[in-house]
Amino acid sequence: MKAWRYGWWGCAGLLLLVSLGVSLALPRGFTVNAFGDLVALFLFLLGTAVMLRNALTTKGQSRAFWSLITLGFAMWTANHAWWSYYEVVLKRSLPDPFAGDIVLFLHVVPFMTAIALRPHRVQEQEKLHLSTLNFLMVLAWWVFLYAFIVFPDEYVVLSIPVYTRNYDLLYSVENSLFLFATAIACVRATGPWRRVYANLCAAAIAYGISSAVLNHAITKGTYYSGSAYDLLLFFALSCFVWFGIEGGRSNLEPLPREPNPSRWATLAPRLAMIAILSLPTIGLWALFFDHSIPRLHQFRLFVCLVAMLVLGAFVFLKQYLLDHQLMRLLQTTDRSYQNLRRLQTELVQKEKLASLGRLVAGAAHEINNPVTAILGYSDLLSHDPGLSAQQVSMAQKIGQQARRTRDLVSDLLSFAQQAPAEKSPIDVGMILQRAVQVELPGLDSRNIRVEVKLAPSLPSILGNAHQLLQSFAQILSNAIDALEEVRGGTITVTATVIAGNILVEFSDTGPGIREPRRVFDPFYTTKPIGKGTGLGLSATYGVIQNHKGQITCRNRTEGGAVFSVFLPIASGSSALDAEAAHAH
Repeated sequence: MKAWRYGWWGCAGLLLLVSLGVSLALPRGFTVNAFGDLVALFLFLLGTAVMLRNALTTKGQSRAFWSLITLGFAMWTANHAWWSYYEVVLKRSLPDPFAGDIVLFLHVVPFMTAIALRPHRVQEQEKLHLSTLNFLMVLAWWVFLYAFIVFPDEYVVLSIPVYTRNYDLLYSVENSLFLFATAIACVRATGPWRRVYANLCAAAIAYGISSAVLNHAITKGTYYSGSAYDLLLFFALSCFVWFGIEGGRSNLEPLPREPNPSRWATLAPRLAMIAILSLPTIGLWALFFDHSIPRLHQFRLFVCLVAMLVLGAFVFLKQYLLDHQLMRLLQTTDRSYQNLRRLQTELVQKEKLASLGRLVAGAAHEINNPVTAILGYSDLLSHDPGLSAQQVSMAQKIGQQARRTRDLVSDLLSFAQQAPAEKSPIDVGMILQRAVQVELPGLDSRNIRVEVKLAPSLPSILGNAHQLLQSFAQILSNAIDALEEVRGGTITVTATVIAGNILVEFSDTGPGIREPRRVFDPFYTTKPIGKGTGLGLSATYGVIQNHKGQITCRNRTEGGAVFSVFLPIASGSSALDAEAAHAH
């Protein structure tokens, strides 16, 4: 870096010495003018090329920063090229007023916007779009100020002294604001960004001094291109070129966002807000306190009206973008809240199942032994010929209750022993067909119909066929029990591919579920006493979770209930690859 610094400033110093010698040795004329214009044009073109290289070799917020700097420097270069065209090619004095002054005035706006972007801090993409809109609003505001203050005395009713005074004053205010914003950015930034801002601030100070000196010399009539006054401009341009060279060699990565950003973080929106609020004030001044000739008075009112329309359109567009961003934030928040509720429900359900599983695993074996003995002795008693009919009936009732207890213990053991089973690629459609066949016998007599709608070429999943078969059969069994309450109906089983999962839905036309949130709770059942244990769907929930899937239930608006089972497609499945290719 030192070699670059010494090399550049050595060349810049030599150029300044040669320029000083030419300005002192040669009299005022075409040669001096051409030399001064061409040296300045060389520095302008070099600076534009350096800034453009930085814009092309960076990305993200750094690219936006360097692109705006390049735009401002290119406008500055265009103004000087126009100046040189008059003096070198046409060999004519510059007209007064000079139309290129408008470009010179506006070239500072991209500089200010580049600083207001705060590229040294990470920003979201939506904020970058809003920053672009803020830039357009600030640009429109400065165009309005130029059209309101300078343009009337420049082209509407020519008044060279008034035009020169207003232009110099407004241009000085613009440069001062840019210098102030750069200094604030230098203070707030750290690391390489602070060094870049410091170089830009030094260049802005050098140009501010040179601009003030040159304007004073122009007013006094002592300035001409190639004079000693240009040395200050050449030095300022050299500072800008060095700013671009060192900035391009620095690793300008955005820093993390500030936890408590300062008020300077909203510099661009504040400038845009000031632009909007200033228009009515300026318009009222032009309406009641501007005592210039009618032509100027009407022109200023017309400019205020046009500016209000333009900036008003920008305000509506910005509000639309903010509303769109707000809606996205609300949707994201709602999705996050729903996901949080779902995860909390799943966590609570898993804790319930785990606690109950540990309890049941320890108690079921101890209960099973005496129940088996009771069942055996009750069967022996019921077949004893020496007992009376009343005693045989009592023994049979004891056996029935013992069998009921044994079935309950069997369900408890099945529920408690939900260890992850061996998994292999399986066909979900085939498992569904088998589950329907298991439950199908006897449904016609109960006026219950089952419809199966499977998507063609369903991809395989990684799972345990026996566990999934039992789970699907359990869901179908519950749906059949629900339809029996209303004396028949239809059960629809569908399977489709959605977002890398197979979605299996069991819907019925029954009475629906009383408490959908509790349907997977252990021992929760709405069936009559002795008909259900309330463990079937809890066991099903555990099986689906072990397969890294999800199961939910809800009531349909038209009546009935829907159980939705999401099962992830096995990696490497041809159907999954086809779906991904189709999505792209």
